[in-house]
Amino acid sequence: MTFARPPAGTIPDAPGSYQFKDRDGRVIYVGKAHSLRSRLSNYFGNPALLPPRTAQMVAAADSVEWIQVRNDVEALLLEYSLIQRHKPRFNIRLRDDKSYPFLAITLDDEWPRAMVMRGQKRKGVRYFGPYGHAYAIRETLDLLLRTFPVRTCSDNKFAHHHRLGRPCLLGHIEKCSAPCVGSIEKEDYDRLVDDLIEFLDGDTEPVVRRLEEQMQDAASVLEFERAARLRDRLASVRKAIERQAMVTEKPEDVDVIGVAGDELEASVQVFYVRRGRVVGRKGFVVDKVEDVTDAQLVSHILEGLYTESPPLGVPKEVLVPFDPDDCEFYERWLSGERGSKVTVRVPRRGDKRELQATVAQNAKEEFVRHRLKRASDHNARARALNSLQDELDLPWAPLRIECYDMSHIQGTDYVGSMVVMEDALPKKSDYRRFKIRTVADNDDVHAMEEVLTRRLTALLAERERPVDERRRKFAYSPNLLLVDGGKAQLNVAVNVVEELGLDGEIAVASLAKRFEEVYVPGQADPIRIPRQSEALYLLQRIRDEAHRFAITYHRQLRAKRMTKSVIDDVPGLGPTRKKRLLKEMGGITAVKNASLEDLDNISWLPEKVAHALYAKIHGPAA
Repeated sequence: MTFARPPAGTIPDAPGSYQFKDRDGRVIYVGKAHSLRSRLSNYFGNPALLPPRTAQMVAAADSVEWIQVRNDVEALLLEYSLIQRHKPRFNIRLRDDKSYPFLAITLDDEWPRAMVMRGQKRKGVRYFGPYGHAYAIRETLDLLLRTFPVRTCSDNKFAHHHRLGRPCLLGHIEKCSAPCVGSIEKEDYDRLVDDLIEFLDGDTEPVVRRLEEQMQDAASVLEFERAARLRDRLASVRKAIERQAMVTEKPEDVDVIGVAGDELEASVQVFYVRRGRVVGRKGFVVDKVEDVTDAQLVSHILEGLYTESPPLGVPKEVLVPFDPDDCEFYERWLSGERGSKVTVRVPRRGDKRELQATVAQNAKEEFVRHRLKRASDHNARARALNSLQDELDLPWAPLRIECYDMSHIQGTDYVGSMVVMEDALPKKSDYRRFKIRTVADNDDVHAMEEVLTRRLTALLAERERPVDERRRKFAYSPNLLLVDGGKAQLNVAVNVVEELGLDGEIAVASLAKRFEEVYVPGQADPIRIPRQSEALYLLQRIRDEAHRFAITYHRQLRAKRMTKSVIDDVPGLGPTRKKRLLKEMGGITAVKNASLEDLDNISWLPEKVAHALYAKIHGPAA
């Protein structure tokens, strides 16, 4: 125990969140409690009686703080927010490296589009999924387009065919209703979109019944070609329905959670069931940094799944492998999120018990795959770091490596990159990019000097700030600073490190591309690391990543400079207005040819902006 217990009277007997901090002011653990006084008192007993990982956390802590709130739900939300902000090392982490694909309908478009989407969700888009693989979405969508021929093309392609006056191939083969050329009225198209959403929501019977009636009506009036087309559509719809077989006796909305794992990690699988059919699934790994019971683990999983808006909303029922701690609280919280009663329970019999077993088996199989991969990855990383320590004669294994590279074309758009590896894995949240300010010509050495000086000066500035005001941007120093280049770049790096008084803390090396030679301070000749060495492979990986990151940034700046148009930098004409203006007027040429009266007549464009735009195009005298 490295700090004194706060006086009992100072800890409120009320709900809230508490944060343990280390001596550098970094938050290392965040928790929540119905009673802060009662919960915190558990940490100040005999360390020998605490669970091992909890005792380790308390030993690493230097202080504890708390924030009092009004109720348990606010405590839960505050805890989640603080964990997302600080990423404490002793908190359970839900590691989800995958970007799951969704089937999305862009309802905010004039002519909504069906497409595969990943990443951050946005307003005005209806999502279905997540799915395990993008090809599963594309196959299902392909089956449905004959029945619901909504557009799947990009906005650029839509605009292109609108100008041409003829539809694309999908329009010709009746997999798109071709709204780009006015082949369908807006009201009819919106009805198509509504029917597709209804079908994807699981309400399939009306669609099947309507197609059967239309097919019979066409056959009864001897329109056999139309009847054959309707028959094919009906077959496609039924095939799509078969892919979403009923898994519950009634058309219910249920989320089913399965868990399998060991003392260190757990694999979690979630099946999203809507109207009795599995419409999406998701899997992730929980890193058990703290000691938890099965009930506590389920509590953490529920918090991770439902604190931020879940993809398909909160269902009426959540099936879990174990009852969470304080099940009534989670039911009350989820009911508030849904707006109606939600049940959290362990299924005991029937079809839901079988479904739970299926999801748990999926989690078990996924955990076996993860454990095999984890073992091979961890062993390889450990070997690489130990090998690198030996080859460079470092006093410690370089758990944090920072690598720097420069990129430019004949001195233009000069940029630098900093990439980071921790425990031999890329840490992309710590990557940084630099615009070179002081070097005008082709001079990588002085450009490197500028970048390293700015980075390490920022590190020292962070250390001077009060603990509570420190930012994470440049807060951690590398064990090994690697620069791309030969002896010249190495000497610059050494000089910067020594001038800032960090030479006893940061080791420096450079990696030359030509012969993959590694230069270190104090040795005239380079170190030749064996070609098959995992240490050399690690250095090459981080060097290549730094090069890729620098090149990408350089290309972005160059593309931005080269694609600058005459309507850029007009006061009041930001990206949103500019995009809307180009879309409504039909492109940059139309904007250039527009009269001042035309621009004034655009209702949403302020008169001052319209006049500034006209003056930018035609000159102030105009």
